[in-house]
Amino acid sequence: MGVLARGAKNAFRNSIRTVSIIVILAVSIAMALVMLMALKTVEAKIETVKGSVGNYISVSPAGIRGFEGGGELLSNSDVDSLNQIAHVKKVVKSTMEHLTNGNNTSLQSATEAGSFGNRQRAQEMGNETGGAPRSFSMPVMVTGTNDLSVTSNLNVSKFDLTSGQKFDGNSADLIALVGTDLASKNNLSVDSTFQAYGKDVKVIGIFDGGNQFANATAVMPLKALQNLSGQTDQIYQITVEADSIDAVANVTQNIKEKLGDKADVTNQQDNSQNAVKPLENIKAISSYSLIGALLAGAVIIFLTMVMIVRERRREIGVLKAIGASNSVIMAQFTVEALVFTLTSSIVGIALGLALSNPVLNVLVNNSSSTGQNPGSGGRQMMMRFGEGAQSTLRDLHAVVGWEIILYGLLAAILIAIIGSAVPAYLIAKVRPAEVLRSE
Repeated sequence: MGVLARGAKNAFRNSIRTVSIIVILAVSIAMALVMLMALKTVEAKIETVKGSVGNYISVSPAGIRGFEGGGELLSNSDVDSLNQIAHVKKVVKSTMEHLTNGNNTSLQSATEAGSFGNRQRAQEMGNETGGAPRSFSMPVMVTGTNDLSVTSNLNVSKFDLTSGQKFDGNSADLIALVGTDLASKNNLSVDSTFQAYGKDVKVIGIFDGGNQFANATAVMPLKALQNLSGQTDQIYQITVEADSIDAVANVTQNIKEKLGDKADVTNQQDNSQNAVKPLENIKAISSYSLIGALLAGAVIIFLTMVMIVRERRREIGVLKAIGASNSVIMAQFTVEALVFTLTSSIVGIALGLALSNPVLNVLVNNSSSTGQNPGSGGRQMMMRFGEGAQSTLRDLHAVVGWEIILYGLLAAILIAIIGSAVPAYLIAKVRPAEVLRSE
């Protein structure tokens, strides 16, 4: 009988022991596979979260927020200083202007004032209890930008052109893109015009901004809006793009040092870190558990093979006495260990696939709860991690693929080799004469 056949047959010599070993080892392999899937899932999710945040840094004049604050606008010299910072890939600048019908534009706002708008207008006029004048209408917000590819400055959730064409951000022509609602309210189409500060502005495109607010706005080239509204060399918002997500923190700090108290500088990396933190916890648990499961499997095989070698010392002695080499006998026992492991792997992989998402859900719940204070009832965790972190955890599902299963099989083979290494060494130490004499 060949070495392979003999090793495979020996694995089933004691059926009770074989079943026990397979069950215990299958649980270890299943846990290793589950932790491997959790690890791969979390790593992919971390990359997705970091990628979705982007490399953008927002720079605005200190104290200014939506025309509600004060402060001085930034200038082109400020932009030039930011371009000199290491790891800055792009600097996008913009300004904004409110156009009011009957004052400086022919445009009718596509947004109704509503109770909030009327109350704000009444307060501005010193009439706390009365309503706003009947002629009051909401202003039209116009954004000027030098780069349409960066939409964070445009107050839109998306920027889809429904007709016409986009403009060159460096143009000084009196041209504009208008939102779908603003175009509909004013019967505007491509090539039509509207009045702003007594001048004709040509509509070259209509866009869908993804929400009602965005669709009631207009976008113009930065220089054109600056010249039209008398804001030459004045910049309301700057968006800086770093060349990598890892450089965002350093670039942010350098911008703060360059501009000092002239600007408020923010980025979304802190939100990203809050979202990633529970994922990092799951990743750490998965990594340690994976190592523990692999070591447990190796120990199980090791103890099993040590026990088997001790039981078969006489058999080993006889084989060596009739001329079997150490390598042949070691190969036989290694095959036996591989049979145990591969059989357990089949059961373990099926079990691991079934348990992957339930175990991952347990890890998610445990990781989320670690951020809570006693008695917080979950509210502190929501405040700490934010909706982004919660959404990240809710959308977590185990990644299952042939690559993962292949990794599982390789891990099983590794367990068998490690677990049978020391028993194989013990086999080489067996001396036929001593074994047979003691028997």
